[in-house]
Amino acid sequence: MRRFLLCLSLMLTASPSVGQDALGLAVPESVTTSGLLQHILPRFSLKTGIRVRPDPKGEMFLAESAPGTPVMKRASVTYFLRITENASQERFRDWLLSEVGQKTITGFRPETGPAFSTDIGRVEVVEAPKVEGDARRGAELSMSLCGRCHVVGPENRMNGLGSTPSFAVLRTLPDWLERFQVFYVLAPHPAFTQVKDITQPFDPERPPPIVPVTMSLEDLEAILAYVSVVAAADLGAPLQTQ
Repeated sequence: MRRFLLCLSLMLTASPSVGQDALGLAVPESVTTSGLLQHILPRFSLKTGIRVRPDPKGEMFLAESAPGTPVMKRASVTYFLRITENASQERFRDWLLSEVGQKTITGFRPETGPAFSTDIGRVEVVEAPKVEGDARRGAELSMSLCGRCHVVGPENRMNGLGSTPSFAVLRTLPDWLERFQVFYVLAPHPAFTQVKDITQPFDPERPPPIVPVTMSLEDLEAILAYVSVVAAADLGAPLQTQ
């Protein structure tokens, strides 16, 4: 009986926990519709005990453009994995780049379209800027605070104002980080935005034209962390800015 309990204990220790939080992975539609995730994610979980699930708000992002680590290719598109400083996320990246992971990717045959390849060749890796903050919380704050005007993601793609750029378009700008860091001083934000301990109170004679946006510096850092993993829009050509 003692030997049986010991074996059972070892089995439970080595098995993935039912209540374990899964890593969220955001992917472009081209990957979702291919069926690749249903092929590779269970195999990664079986090997490591770490669960990964598709999540549009996930802190990991498989994007069709840099920055990130190039992990696979399909036709002319190279896919880059963006992760945060997290041991489980790093393990997922390392598994994708391992011999087993690469064979798992190339072993998948989609029902339609070309297969995925790991023959990436020389690709310039552009590191994403390191931003402190809770990206998951930043996704929620972005939707609640910024989503009334900007398209933040697929969830509100029909609700943004036509005159305001989406987060994905803003990410194409070379100075996107600086713009987001000081957005509250860039028009039209000063008229309705308050950052605790940073901005001055509204002039009583010039009240905000809409319901004010109020946040703390911690909130802003979380939003920056989220925006840092948002995929830049494919505009076909560099965006011209003034």
